[in-house]
Amino acid sequence: MMMTKKTDELFAPFGSLAVRNGELIIGGCGANDLAKKYGTPLYVFDVDRAVSTAAAYIGILEKEYPDFTVCYASKAFCCTGIYSFLAPLGVGADVVSGGELYTALKGGMPADRIYFHGNNKTESEISYAIDAGVECFVIDSEREIELIAKHTKKPQNVLVRVNPGVEAHTHRFIQTTTPDSKFGFSIADGSAARIVKSLQNYKNIKFVGLSCHIGSQIFELEPFEIAIEKTTDFILELNRSGIDVKRLDLGGGFGIHYLKGDLPLTPEKYMAHTAKCLKSAVERKHINPPRLVVEPGRSIVGEAGVTLYTVGAIKTIKDVKTYAAVDGGMFENPRVAMYDAEYTAVVADRVNAERTHKYSIAGKCCESGDVLIEGIMLPELHAGDILAVPSTGAYHYSMASNYNRNAVPPVVAVRNGSSAYMVKPQTYEDIVRNDVIPVFSEDKQ
Repeated sequence: MMMTKKTDELFAPFGSLAVRNGELIIGGCGANDLAKKYGTPLYVFDVDRAVSTAAAYIGILEKEYPDFTVCYASKAFCCTGIYSFLAPLGVGADVVSGGELYTALKGGMPADRIYFHGNNKTESEISYAIDAGVECFVIDSEREIELIAKHTKKPQNVLVRVNPGVEAHTHRFIQTTTPDSKFGFSIADGSAARIVKSLQNYKNIKFVGLSCHIGSQIFELEPFEIAIEKTTDFILELNRSGIDVKRLDLGGGFGIHYLKGDLPLTPEKYMAHTAKCLKSAVERKHINPPRLVVEPGRSIVGEAGVTLYTVGAIKTIKDVKTYAAVDGGMFENPRVAMYDAEYTAVVADRVNAERTHKYSIAGKCCESGDVLIEGIMLPELHAGDILAVPSTGAYHYSMASNYNRNAVPPVVAVRNGSSAYMVKPQTYEDIVRNDVIPVFSEDKQ
């Protein structure tokens, strides 16, 4: 009888993964079998892991702060399939482009659960969103106010994105409320108050609340506590000016495991603490409790994803390092180059084998900096080995490109031992589909 057990200590944080006879199992499917069936590089997505995480956010808020909305942050992973799994839970979505909005609607997300974010929404996107009936815009520029007013006939709900000046302990590129951030209106310099008050002059725009997002991949609770204090102080200020604030969107940013030493809190702990702090703040400041909106994206889908690669060339530079090249790279995982992101990995059919060799896992792009993992200890690698990298469900497929004319990998969903495409593979014909050889007027003469 084959025995299944959880992964070893190195892999322990990734709770949806298991090992059976030394092979990595994802959603009940063997990693090597998936690689053989679908090819590599391959994004594998554990549906139940994502659904259970989203349900955890809902469950704790139902108990701790019943007036709430959980909006899935689409930018983390956007395809029709993810909405088809999350919408039945009652989850909403935040989108930041017309393309994300279109995808969410095609995936079955009701428009009246969609919040439209973005610091530079185009006029065509705003018109499309209004026609589609989105629940709310999150205003992030003065120009946007005029465009919404121009295109809406009935009062359109809006939040105003504010910058409370909280510096979360994360990579500087994903801090979003520092003084020089492109996002939001500053509470400290009075810009936020001015924008909110200006909305009172529009009959077809309905101000319903505030939004802030302090950053991503945050493990501490203190930044969220400070954000709640500063935004509720601002709500009190607006109340004293006769302006009611019915919703408070505190964004997301909840961290996940990438490495063994990462110690993110559970969705239950993040939400219970947020609810407790918000209830305390509104009671102390004697303000009406606003509806709490949260926008977890990475924490719902991040650990649900695993990327599978096939090892190719192995090159040893004497007294320097050994490169093991895989068939992926920065075209399907740009986070390493952009954010200095770090990952772990295992050989898919030798998860528990002794790690005796140090490798730099290189991608196949024509860039010296295309190295996915630097200096990782693994069993001795051979061409054809399948390498599995966990926690790739967020900001991988959604940020992938056709750099070097590589195809964006497909996404395969797994559940209870079954697998199916969630995003079909690209072909070379797909890559050139919109290419046109230009013909100029003088060429026709």
